[in-house]
Amino acid sequence: MAGESEIQTPKWALPAFLGAAALLIVALGYAAMRDRSPAPEPINMSAGADAPTLEELQAATRAKPDDPEAWARLATAYYEREQYADGVTALERATTLAPDRSNLWSLLGEMRIYADGRDPMPAAAVTAFEKALALDPKDPSARYFMAVRKDLAKDHKGAIDDWLALLADTPPGAPWEADLRRTIEQVGQRENIPVATRIAAIRQPAPVSAPPHATAAPTLPTQSGIPGPNAEQVREASKLSPTDQDAMARGMVGNLENRLRGDPKNVGGWVMLMRSRMTLNEPDKAAKAYRDAVAANPEAKATLQGEARTLRVPGV
Repeated sequence: MAGESEIQTPKWALPAFLGAAALLIVALGYAAMRDRSPAPEPINMSAGADAPTLEELQAATRAKPDDPEAWARLATAYYEREQYADGVTALERATTLAPDRSNLWSLLGEMRIYADGRDPMPAAAVTAFEKALALDPKDPSARYFMAVRKDLAKDHKGAIDDWLALLADTPPGAPWEADLRRTIEQVGQRENIPVATRIAAIRQPAPVSAPPHATAAPTLPTQSGIPGPNAEQVREASKLSPTDQDAMARGMVGNLENRLRGDPKNVGGWVMLMRSRMTLNEPDKAAKAYRDAVAANPEAKATLQGEARTLRVPGV
């Protein structure tokens, strides 16, 4: 009879992406704001004392049964409590309500892996990851686990190639960066595949970069000299539970929104606010951010519109 280590996905393959991608993107969105005050207010990186309880999250889904965000937040709470089957149910509801959101599909794929006690890469998880990648080919969680699938199928070189490609697209300080590097090193050592030189040769993107598609005047602002969470703060935040990560991310995006009220001409900041709202599964708030951005920057409407369409902001 196969042992437990043979029927379960190995622990190195499970870096817990749940919440990590959203936290990083919101953190970068906050950092994209140009604070013109001499002393920027510090970011509170502590766990959210006011994080909602499981009962409150369950009540939220009963009050708003058609809100995919409510179901996604409930799923992360189930994950924290290792109630993976319940998490799958919640995420299946979320993806039914919002089938065009790649991050929900990748979260569902990961949760299905945790929920299955026998198959290390269940077909239902693969299907979810494939749907995520069809919507967003850069989705980090789906890319990671599809490489795990290759490794489990004995295509170790192909898996390492895919992980290295993901590392090349990973901003320094991303919550999953350390686990990703460790995975590459461990599998390379296990399969006698040299990886150290290839890892050292990778040039990761800058932590914050100007959004793409700046084709119309004015161009989006550069992001140099901008306050916000540094790589170490993001790494520390990644140690929090998914529920606390979610609470902290929402606090950070609230700070970003407040700063934009005092700096409404910051086109890049508005783009990052839209991106953060979509990452947090708040399309209505993303749409409002777009409208507010255009109202404050009518000369940049073409640029903002292009960005909003790329992010699939509703109504644009």
